[in-house]
Amino acid sequence: MNDQEMREKVLIVLVELAPEVDVHALRPEVRLRDQLDLDSMDFLNFLIGIDEQLGVDIPEADYPHLATLDSIYSYLRRKLAELPTEKSS
Repeated sequence: MNDQEMREKVLIVLVELAPEVDVHALRPEVRLRDQLDLDSMDFLNFLIGIDEQLGVDIPEADYPHLATLDSIYSYLRRKLAELPTEKSS
């Protein structure tokens, strides 16, 4: 999976969570929860959606490192690179 595909899948999850939000207007360096006014349950559902879309298990200990889209993309790049080829394509 290339970087663009990964980003698109993350945005798909966001659209499912908050269909009224223009995800392309989000600032990737600003805390996502602040931009979307997400509560902790919404954020958890977002991370579960990422796991379902990308097959990346995100342990709870990593949640604090996933505050912005930039940090989420960086995290997912690393995790996807660790997956066996058949899961990450």
